[in-house]
This record gives sequence, structure tokens and C-alpha cells, in this order.
Amino acid sequence: MLKNNYFIVISCLLLSTANLVAQTLSLDNVLTNIKTNNPQLKMYDADIQSMDAAAKGAKSWMPPQVSTGFFMTAYNPKMWKADEMNPGMGNYMLGVTQMIPNASKLKADYNYMSTMSSVEAENKNYTINQLNALAKTNYYQWLVLTKKVKIANDNLLLLEYMIKSMEIRYQYNMDKLPTYYKAKSQYSILQNMIVMLQNDISQKRIMLNTLMARDKNTSFEIDSTYKLKDFDVMKSDTTSLSQNRSDVKAIEKTMALNQLKIKVEKTKLLPEFGVKYEHMFAFGEDPNQFSLMLMVNIPLAPWSSKMNKANIDSFQLKNESLNWQKQMILNEATGMISGMNTELGNLKKQYDIVEKNIIPALRRNYDTAIIAWQNNTGDLFIVLNAWEALNMAQIDALDKLQTILTTQVEIEKQLETK
Repeated sequence: MLKNNYFIVISCLLLSTANLVAQTLSLDNVLTNIKTNNPQLKMYDADIQSMDAAAKGAKSWMPPQVSTGFFMTAYNPKMWKADEMNPGMGNYMLGVTQMIPNASKLKADYNYMSTMSSVEAENKNYTINQLNALAKTNYYQWLVLTKKVKIANDNLLLLEYMIKSMEIRYQYNMDKLPTYYKAKSQYSILQNMIVMLQNDISQKRIMLNTLMARDKNTSFEIDSTYKLKDFDVMKSDTTSLSQNRSDVKAIEKTMALNQLKIKVEKTKLLPEFGVKYEHMFAFGEDPNQFSLMLMVNIPLAPWSSKMNKANIDSFQLKNESLNWQKQMILNEATGMISGMNTELGNLKKQYDIVEKNIIPALRRNYDTAIIAWQNNTGDLFIVLNAWEALNMAQIDALDKLQTILTTQVEIEKQLETK
């Protein structure tokens, strides 16, 4: 019995430990969760569905009008009925009026309303691109911060080894107190740095959880892999950007929508017909009568067409403004991409120099200094200086990596690559 209880307790502990392991999310997982769960994107979905639903009623007719009442009826009710002197006078009328909309107008309205959601669809894609860029930036910042924490923890172990060695060597007058206190201060500085780095990581986790619309305190880890990319400058010409960028597509869709609105305004200048039928129930001896009339609206009259013509001019001018806005965006984007691509190339060269030349040289300098100190042929002060130079070079390399990844994300945002 005790043996069974022992196995049950062990199993529970193993299960609880497994549940405590934080989930690891790749960058693609994060971006997928944002696209699926972000409330800002759901808002766009609802707006698009709302516009599409409204477009279904674009071809509806105006409701019929029903009228009823007395027609050509005397005020004196005694005269309604027939008698020897009067055959009766007056009628009770029922009437129905139905306007028949112009088919061209219905088609123009439908084309306009069914196209409205296309602009919101491109606005949604633009927002996705912005959210993705924000997520990538925070993700890569977290990645670099994790690397900095690892370097800081490794350096803590090195300093701890030095401090313990100095405490032993000082007993035999083999080391100096100022160097010892400098090592202690560097140890505390590193501890403080780790606390700040961990706080920054927590902020990145909260930001990514916010973008994914999850509980802000949900614990997870990120994939430490990353890829440095090269960008084809040929893809940053205005033609390619027009085909890829959602904000430019939204402007083009808005211009197309304005053209459809112009067609709607033009159809308002076309005549519309209607039918009016009235039936009179006569009082007295008069026979029942009816009235059947055809009606037509004449919007071409100067006093009724001014607003439509003004709206047409307004939409044409709006399209001219939108076209210049499109040219402005493309001009700024091509300039930014060209500049950032040049900067990215220079940053990669600097990063390679630091990683392949500077850090290995400083590491050899540090190894030489610590071996000399361990063999009592060198000074610990020189070891600390060598360690400090190596640490600064490693941090500088990570800062350059962060700048490279940030620039890479910004270029991807401008190109709107998926």
C-alpha cells in the first residue's frame, strides 16, 4: 500500500513539473496568433461583413405608398345619399403608388456598395503588416536580451572564480586589495544588469501577449534561432511596391470606389418612372371610377442637378489628391528602403568584423592574461581589464545584431513581405 502511494506521489510530481515547463513559441506561431486573435483585426472583419451585408440590399425598390380618404365629397353628409332631387355625390378612394427605379441606378448602387469592403480589406492587411513588424521587433529584442543575460551569467561565474581565487591568494600576499574590490564591484554591476535585462524580457513578453490577445502574464519562451536576410533592391521600385503594399492598394481601391460613386451620381441624373392607381367608391347612384397615372422624375432640370454635378466634381478632385498621396508614399518608401538597405549592408560588415576578428582577439588576450595570473607571472588588474574589454565587445556585437534585426524588420515592413 505504501509502495502504491509512493508511485502516485511521484507521478503527480512529474505531471506538475511537466505543466510548469513554459511553452516555446516560434516567430511564425506568434504572428499566426496575432492574425487569429488580435481584436483590432476582428474589428476589421466585422466591418467588412457589415458592408457586404449592406450591399445585399442595394437593388431594393422603394416601398409602395398606399393612400385612402374621401375624394370630391360634399361637406354636407346629407348630399352623399341619392334622393329624388340629387343622385348623390362624393367618393371614397383607395390609391397605390409605386416608383420604379432606373435599372442603371440600381446596378451602379450595387457595384459601389459591394466594392466598399475592398478598401477595409486592404486597411486590415496594412494593420496586419504594422502589428507583425511590432511583434518581430519585440521578438528579436527579447532574443538579443536573452543572449545578453547568458553572457552576463557566464561573466558572473568568471568573476566569482576570480574573487574566490583572490581571497585565497590574498592570505599569502599574492594579490592586491584594490583589484579585489574592483572585481567585487564588477560582480555587483553584472547582477544589477541581469535584473534590468530580465525586466526588459518581461516587458517584451507582456507586449507579445497583448498583441496575441492573451493573458498578459502567460509564461512562454521564444525560439532562439534567427536569420539575417539580404534584400533585392529591384523589388523596391514603385511598380513592385504598388503591387505589395496594402496602404497603396487601399488608396487605389478608394480611387476605384470614387469612380463608382461618380457613376452613381451620374445615374441620379437619369429619369425614374412610377405608377399611380386610384379606385373611387362612389356614393349614391354615381358609378365607381378609377385613375391610372404614369409618373416620371426629371432630375436634369438645372435647379435639381446642381448637387449631383458638384459631387461628381468633388470625387474627381479627391481622386487627384489620392493619386498624389500614392506618389508621395511610394517616393518616401523607395528612399527609405534604399537608405536602410545600404545601412544594413554596412552593419553586417561591422558585425562580421566584431565577431570574426575583434572578439576572438580579445578572447585570446583574456586567456593569455588569466593564464599568466594563474602562473603568478601576471597581474589580476590586467586580467580584469582584458575581461572588461571582451565583455564590452560582446555586448557591442549584440547591440549591432539588434540594430541589424531592427533594420531588417523595418525593410520588411516597407516592402510588406509576408
